[in-house]
Formats: sequence, C-alpha cells, structure tokens
Amino acid sequence: MAKAATAPAGAFFANWRQNIIYIGFVVIFVVFALTLNDKGFLNPNNLLNIVRQTAMIAVMAVAMTFVLSAGEIDLSVGAVAGLTTVTVAMAIAVAGPVGGVLAGLATGLAVGVFNGWLTTRIGIPSFLTTLAMMGIAKGVAMWISDTAAVPILSPGYSWIFGGGSVGPIPVLMFWMAVIAGVGHVALRRSGFGRKVLATGGGEMAARYSGIDTRSIKFKVLVLSSCAAALAGMLYAGRLQSGRFQLGEGDELSVIAAAVLGGTSLFGGKGTVIGTIVGALMIGMINNGLILMGLEFSQQLIAKGAIIILAVALSQKRG
Repeated sequence: MAKAATAPAGAFFANWRQNIIYIGFVVIFVVFALTLNDKGFLNPNNLLNIVRQTAMIAVMAVAMTFVLSAGEIDLSVGAVAGLTTVTVAMAIAVAGPVGGVLAGLATGLAVGVFNGWLTTRIGIPSFLTTLAMMGIAKGVAMWISDTAAVPILSPGYSWIFGGGSVGPIPVLMFWMAVIAGVGHVALRRSGFGRKVLATGGGEMAARYSGIDTRSIKFKVLVLSSCAAALAGMLYAGRLQSGRFQLGEGDELSVIAAAVLGGTSLFGGKGTVIGTIVGALMIGMINNGLILMGLEFSQQLIAKGAIIILAVALSQKRG
C-alpha cells in the first residue's frame, strides 16, 4: 500500500522537467511567504488581488494555448484588449450595457476573422499578421477615443465584468475558472482540441489524415481575438472606463504564461491547466517584487530572469 501511494509522487518528480511550473510555483510561493509575511503577502486580500491582476492575462493565455499548440502565434492580443475597452465604453454610452457587450464581441470577432483570413488565405505568417494588427488596433483605439479615457457609467456592467464580488470572491475569479474549465475540456476532451494538437505537431501529416489545417488555424486565431476582447471587457468593467493603454504589453505575459505552463512554441503540445498556473505564477512574481520594494526596472530584470530560468529548466536535454 505504501509503495502504491508513493508511486504517483515518484512519477511526478521523475518527470520534474515537465512539471517544473508546479514545482516552481510552490517554491516561489513558499519563499515569498517566508520573506514577505510581515509585508502582508499571505493576507487574503493580497492573494485575491493577485487573482484580480492575473485574470485577464489568464483568459487570453488559455486561447493562446490553442494558437501556439496549432503552430501559430498572436501578438495582437494586448492591443485588441485595449481597443475593446474603448469600443465597449463608447457603445455603452449610446446603447447601454447590452450594446457594449455586443460591441466588445464584435470587435474580437472582426479582428480574429481578419487575422485568420490573412494568415490562412493570403498566406502571411501569423507573426507578421498579428504584429501589424497590434499597431492597427492601438491606432484605431487612439483615434476613436481621441487618446482620452471613456468613462463607463453602468454599475451593472462593471459588476458583472470584473468589478463585482460574491462575498470575498471577486467575479474575475469565476470568469477565469469558467474559461479555464472550458478550455481544458476543449483541448483535451474534444475532437477540435485533438485536431489543434495534430495540426501543430505535424501539419502535413494532419492534412493526410483528413484534417482541414487551414480551418483549424483560422479558428484558433478567431478564438484568440475573441478571448482578448473578453479580457478587454473585463478590463473595462474593473476600471470602469475604456482606455487605449489597457492591455499594452500583455502579449508578452500571455505568451510567457502559456510557455511556462508547458505549451510548445513550435506547436503540437499544450496544457490549459499549466497555462493558468503559469499566469498565476507571473502575477505572484509581480506582486512579490512590488512588496519587496524593488524599482520598476529591477522588477523587470528579476521577472525576466525567473521566467528564463523556469523555461530553461523545463527543456529536455538532447
């Protein structure tokens, strides 16, 4: 009985490289708990703040897991989130909360269809397509808002999309949990998820097996933009305004969360649960470094070094 009980633990540590994100998460949490306890790291409000600050990254990172698993990449997610905050805020002012939600979803769908069409039909690499879209989305957001913040005066919208809480639990935690659950089931338990992994693992072989790889890549790029739009709606609800700066630079954290969680940049491998842990780990590192009192430049250096170390340790040696 004792041997049977220790077998799973032995297997876990025997494959420590592929489980490095979980080991690293626990190690960093313990280090911060011991060194920053007097600064309130373990305070429940602080831990919930980590979730609040991480939720939007996690939502986008779940969709990015599908994109990377299919052998593509989306660099426009942060800019699309920022554009969505503006379109939602402007639509709410004219058509109310329902109009704002529809405008946000339409923004994500339109950008995703455009990205997918250029990548799969015109043949432009997704790296270039989404890099260009990053600039276009930010430019449009600045243009239609005249670079000013657009207030959201709808308490109902703000409560549902990021600003509310059920008891001590922030609504953002429910959004993150739902997206993570749906993403995990879709990637691991559905035919679509298997096709995504097959496409990224070997596009030619996937085609020969009857998979429409262009359709799969189109769908994951649309999914990514729609997730970025949802993240933008959550940003807008939490901060009660639309601003083109929101989401700026998020694409780096989103990709880092997915890769830290075990998703391959070269396609064919992905895990939504690992991605969520990766996103929470990045949020925890940000929070801990702030509590340490490091300057912003020092925070960037420390965070980058930790991420590089974690990714390097997770790689299998030849």
